[in-house]
Amino acid sequence: MSKALIVVDVQPTFCEGGELGVEGGNAVAERIADYVNAHRGEYAYIATTHDWHIEPGAHWSAEPDFVDTWPKHGAAGTSNAELHPAIKALGVEHHFKKGQYSAAYSGFEGIEDNTDRIQTREEVSAEQAAGKTLADALKTAGVSRVDVVGIAESHCVKDTALDARKLGFEVTVFEDLTVPVSEELGVAARKQMAAAGIALIDSDIPAANA
Repeated sequence: MSKALIVVDVQPTFCEGGELGVEGGNAVAERIADYVNAHRGEYAYIATTHDWHIEPGAHWSAEPDFVDTWPKHGAAGTSNAELHPAIKALGVEHHFKKGQYSAAYSGFEGIEDNTDRIQTREEVSAEQAAGKTLADALKTAGVSRVDVVGIAESHCVKDTALDARKLGFEVTVFEDLTVPVSEELGVAARKQMAAAGIALIDSDIPAANA
């Protein structure tokens, strides 16, 4: 069974000190790095996703409701939109940028772009049409099982995992390698994922690294 690991939105913008910092984000980044270093050989495909907002419309708001609108975050070309240093150091080859010109929560909405370019709307649309998507990449890699980790469990991790399940993959979310925006939202997300048939388990990182 070919397996893929999707590392969702582990960026400074979503960690402590970032524009939408989630408590525990930096610690999760370090645990994910430990996990990848210990288990990299088990995966046929590893990819990251990240918010790369250029002009995302109403997704950014000066008066956010924190449901559909948010403070400015993940701004393309800024240091906080880069991968977290612990994840960047892993040297992952495949990176999917999402939300360039709209809201985007699932990594399956992104396009593969392994540069730091500021793409035009036309470029983003053309690359989506050309199949530079996560779904096509996993299909090409012959993947049947997807493990999902990252930030935040209650939002982009959940939506990425649910989309993977809808596409027919066997999906696992490692509970110790993700963190929700709040415990209340985390509970709701876990219920939704479990109802969709997603396995919610802890990874087997050695205790010394956890």
